[in-house]
Amino acid sequence: MRQNPMITVNNQTLYIEYYNHFEGKPVIVFLHDSLGSSQLWRDLPAKISEATGCNILLYDRLGYGKSDPMLTHERPVNYMELEADLLNDLLAELHIKNAILFGHSDGGTIALITAAKYPQRINAVICEAGHIFVEEVTLKGVYDAREAYKTTNLAERLQKYHGDKVEMLFRAWTETWTREDYRTWNIEYLLKDIHCPLLFIQGEADEYGTLAQLEKTVSQVNGVAEKYIIPEIGHTPHKEAPELVINRVSHFIEKYG
Repeated sequence: MRQNPMITVNNQTLYIEYYNHFEGKPVIVFLHDSLGSSQLWRDLPAKISEATGCNILLYDRLGYGKSDPMLTHERPVNYMELEADLLNDLLAELHIKNAILFGHSDGGTIALITAAKYPQRINAVICEAGHIFVEEVTLKGVYDAREAYKTTNLAERLQKYHGDKVEMLFRAWTETWTREDYRTWNIEYLLKDIHCPLLFIQGEADEYGTLAQLEKTVSQVNGVAEKYIIPEIGHTPHKEAPELVINRVSHFIEKYG
């Protein structure tokens, strides 16, 4: 792992884990979801690195994990586009020009946006349960999570990974997605600019999005696009069916990485 896990990009300090052991091989960048962190990937990155012989980079987005806190919970509608800009700057700071992006949920969306805006750095994209527009099922999932935050120990469990940032990041996620001006958020206009290979993974029982997210994405990109729909699996295939995901991702990287 890189000796100093903290890196400053655009005056913002991020926590990273960068394992750069395989000279000349691509770097798989893991992008966590709206309540996630680098730690919550658990052993998945190491297993995929071992299976593919690729380097790996994990980082906590601003406001998450061990990175700097958010200044405010109020996010602009295009916050994931801004996250893609920051990711590009992080890759530039680390001199990474051969990234394979593996993003889950919000992270999957950020991966798609980054591949569209900064194609010179991206070899391929693995999008797991990403979103390209807002659906009613997504909003229901957010409302259900908000209720769980009030009635269960969810906040306490999140505190283990995010410390005193939990309240801010939870509000940022739930209040942004349920705001009236966010209902029309849509990144389909960017998909035509994705030319690198894409693998879209989604559970058939995803509680945060229908398969329209997958179908509309793979039909609009301009590169090779594969879809992997897993029956009876929800929003987190890499946790619910890890071996299936590792095998499919490894085959995809072997072909296109």
